[in-house]
Amino acid sequence: MKKLPPPDLKNPVHFLAFGFGSGCAPIAPGTWGTLVAVLLYFPLSFLSLIPYLLVLALVILSGIWLCGRAAADLKEHDHPGIVWDEFAGFFVTMIAAPSGWQWIVVGFLLFRLFDIWKPWPIRVLDRRVSGGFGIMVDDLLAGVYALILLQLAHRVLT
Repeated sequence: MKKLPPPDLKNPVHFLAFGFGSGCAPIAPGTWGTLVAVLLYFPLSFLSLIPYLLVLALVILSGIWLCGRAAADLKEHDHPGIVWDEFAGFFVTMIAAPSGWQWIVVGFLLFRLFDIWKPWPIRVLDRRVSGGFGIMVDDLLAGVYALILLQLAHRVLT
């Protein structure tokens, strides 16, 4: 197994791209990063839709740059420890999510499912698109898939 270069968590770009250090977990860094995203989601869940979408746009746009820069610094495209993309993908999942802890759990599980499974066209984009946008796009699409299923589940079950 290839030894990956460690981030410099004193570097603000690495600190943010590695999800405040959560991406340094030795096992399942994407899952740990998503768990931190869940914690960050709690205060965001009180925002109305437009402010939430503005925060999400900021997370996505800054993430393209942060992830691209961290990957370039470490000379490793889509280093598994870069988890800012998980933040963005989970926040996409939770757009206009129903309130309640059970929906946060469902959103978490759906997002992780699609992020790991990478159904079409996520897997294709993950392999063919490079740079910061390439790091972000597969998680954003996984978030869209999870968002759709979360909303459908809410409509059917309530």
